[in-house]
Amino acid sequence: MRVVIADDAPLIREGVARLLTENGVDVVDQVGDADALLTSVRDLRPDVALVDIRMPPTHTNEGLRAAREIRTRYPDTAVLVLSQHLEPDLARRRQIDPIAELTPREREVLALMAEGRSNQGICHTLWLSPKTVETHIRGAFAKLGIREAPEDNRRVLAVLAYLRQP
Repeated sequence: MRVVIADDAPLIREGVARLLTENGVDVVDQVGDADALLTSVRDLRPDVALVDIRMPPTHTNEGLRAAREIRTRYPDTAVLVLSQHLEPDLARRRQIDPIAELTPREREVLALMAEGRSNQGICHTLWLSPKTVETHIRGAFAKLGIREAPEDNRRVLAVLAYLRQP
């Protein structure tokens, strides 16, 4: 595997390069700024570009912008973005499926709601007490982010969320 390392800190570049080299990875270039990174990727066509988020000249998001450009121009080059800083606003946000957060019993209750069952009907089908059914429904509402509002029917909103799942 051929790798280019881009970090403005020479100590980090050298340390990562040494670690990779000692483990059989071919480090083909080490650069200190985004422009040099783009040139290196263009000329050397590495398998992977390891990129620091903050790079010269402004030390804000030059590395991240270069990473996006690499993904667009050189799709065969994988990009791994590294940072020494906690940057939650720059990390790709994961799409969380709220239905996947439900317990199996909450999903069962929601499926029966989707079939048009009342709480009493759910109790009879699953052999649960009314209080237990209400607890599962409240749990599902909470996990789906459905808050009580006078203008909304929470059961309908929960069923719609359930039916939208793949």
